[in-house]
Amino acid sequence: MGLVLSLGGRGDQSFNDSALRGLEQWSAGVKSAGEGYQPLSAEERRASLEGLDTPLPALGVTPLVVQSRVAEDYEPNLQLLADQGVPLSIAVGFPMENAVETAARRNPSMHYLLVDSPLLSAQGEPFTLPNVRTVVFREEEGCFLVGALAGLVTKTGTVGFVGGMEIPLVKRFEAGFRAGVAATRPQARVLVNYTGGFTNFALGKQVGQDLLVKDADVIFAAAGVDGLGAIQAVKEARDAGKPVYVIGVDSDPSHLAPQAVLSAVVKRVDRVVYEAVKDERAGTFQGGTQNLGLKEGGITLAPVRLDFPGKAEALGALADFQAKVIAGDIRVPTHPDQLPPSSP
Repeated sequence: MGLVLSLGGRGDQSFNDSALRGLEQWSAGVKSAGEGYQPLSAEERRASLEGLDTPLPALGVTPLVVQSRVAEDYEPNLQLLADQGVPLSIAVGFPMENAVETAARRNPSMHYLLVDSPLLSAQGEPFTLPNVRTVVFREEEGCFLVGALAGLVTKTGTVGFVGGMEIPLVKRFEAGFRAGVAATRPQARVLVNYTGGFTNFALGKQVGQDLLVKDADVIFAAAGVDGLGAIQAVKEARDAGKPVYVIGVDSDPSHLAPQAVLSAVVKRVDRVVYEAVKDERAGTFQGGTQNLGLKEGGITLAPVRLDFPGKAEALGALADFQAKVIAGDIRVPTHPDQLPPSSP
């Protein structure tokens, strides 16, 4: 089974690493070791599956992972997998939408999984191909919950949002986060800063430091590798004795800054990849579109491991909010324009 990584690549502690976990650790039972693979130990496999409510047996597949250096690599990388007879190719990230469509039309007997985007016509209308499964997420639902948590935790009344590219996908993160903050701390300031990309660690750190200087004591980093920079900024401030927190995205980054990471909006790309590989192995893979949120388990929150005053009450409030979102009693905005005018 093949996987084409987006530009952040292996080690982004986020979107790409989640997809790799689904293919390598869960589906194949292996871990990357230099130029090749080594089998996971039983303890390593248990650790990789921590927090899941169902067992995921290894599927006996061989992963073939291709790194993209520039966006122009996407299409030839997908074709490379097809030329090698890979039955299922996984494309990680919305920028690969055009490349997946081209590869799928050129290789109708091969199957494709496109994560984080539908197929779109020239007019921007979603459509389907029989050999392509697309998966999108209702990220705003999880962002609402961590926004509510940030509003409950902040002492300064100022929180920050670090986004990558200023595109509709990332705007959903901002909208959900700001709505959540407003739900628990209506008068809080939400400082928003976009880095313009997803691959610049130094810039993300600079933006994180700027938000800290402006009194933000909880920062939500939704910016890929740039977000790792923001996490590092908060970690260093925390290590220096400043009572600040950071919230991650896509994967749980707690191991990077265990004293600073409050939680994370976890996009279960790993589970989506595993299920696609499982279907391919069983001969039941079908195209179409999936839309996953809190209700379907496609969006979850990383455990809140740190202690803070009022933690039990805060977690109870989050549970109530989650139940209301799942029930449809709370409709989370998907763009900042949908926020009430009075929202900070």
